Amino acid sequence: MEGQDGKQEPHLVLAHKIFLLTHPDVDDIDKVRLRDEVVSTVRSLDMDSLYESLASDSLIDRDQGLLDEMRKRNEEEIKKLDEKIVDAEENLGESEVREAHLAKSLFYIQIGCKEKALEQLKLTESKTVAVGQKMDLVFYTLQLGFFYLDFDLISKSIDKAKNLFEEGGDWERKNRLKVYEGLYCMSTRNFKKAANLFLDSISTFTTYELFPYDTFIFYTVLTSIISLDRVSLKQKVVDAPEILAVIGKVPYLSEFLNSLYQCQYKSFFSAFSGLTEQIKLDRYLQPHFRFYMREVRTVIYSQFLESYKSVTMEAMATAFGVTVDFIDLELSRFIAAGKLHCKIDKVAGVLETNRPDAKNALYQATIKQGDFLLNRIQKLSRVIDL
Repeated sequence: MEGQDGKQEPHLVLAHKIFLLTHPDVDDIDKVRLRDEVVSTVRSLDMDSLYESLASDSLIDRDQGLLDEMRKRNEEEIKKLDEKIVDAEENLGESEVREAHLAKSLFYIQIGCKEKALEQLKLTESKTVAVGQKMDLVFYTLQLGFFYLDFDLISKSIDKAKNLFEEGGDWERKNRLKVYEGLYCMSTRNFKKAANLFLDSISTFTTYELFPYDTFIFYTVLTSIISLDRVSLKQKVVDAPEILAVIGKVPYLSEFLNSLYQCQYKSFFSAFSGLTEQIKLDRYLQPHFRFYMREVRTVIYSQFLESYKSVTMEAMATAFGVTVDFIDLELSRFIAAGKLHCKIDKVAGVLETNRPDAKNALYQATIKQGDFLLNRIQKLSRVIDL
């Protein structure tokens, strides 16, 4: 399942097309094209179980004759693979036995038999000695997890990979794992960790089987904007040569990033509205669309208000190119949720900031942690006395 020559893994391309088939915002004419492409891929890979599932969900038309043909070809291929395993065990060495089991694992992955693929991968692992080869098996499992969006399987596989790296492992595989873990974190709404992992992988990215490099930059910029402070954003994203080389290929992304940093709020909202469609139609980001929209608006409103002790709502509305009523409704929601530290004087039409004192907050946190430590020491001393 590993991408070859910088190409995305076909199963993950297929998974995205199936996602778009079920998306309400995709035009019917595009769904006709997507349906043909999905059926063509499923037929070429003989994915009989997936074909049956898609037909049951009425995403494609059911052709029982085609389904029977795929099942027959799969049964014949599995029989051949079993014969090769037996021959390798009887006449060849351990390396050939492992390769025969791996071939069967990859075939189950190809036809979309998740449970059988996982069982066969475990069996292949039992025949594997080298840490690097065991890591490759984990990557196959991770790709299977992303195809089905099985986050429990992905989480366990990432933990397993990290344990394997304690035994050894090369830097290339370690860097690839960072991208896999970053995608997992982003897909489970841990945007801060995802941003850090993606940024660590910018100069060493080789994980083309997951997504193209411009998609990787798209994810990196989106997660960084809501995770990094202004100084870090400038150093790691705005001025990063790897990002500058690619960011222009993604519509609206350059304007989105630079208008935020340069405080060009009208341009930011314009670029942001252009990006929303891409976020909605992304398989990994779509479940977090509303959350991400709120987080980005929190960042931009906070950045604007940091410059003022008080500012009129009319001035803020003009800066953002929206109405006063819109700003009033927006800020009241964020203030009520504790996202913004300011208050609205509706009579005077003024916003007054009441940012918490950072030094005082640090002092209070230190006292709280000190009390906790003293309590632990007292408990420990009682245990020792006994």
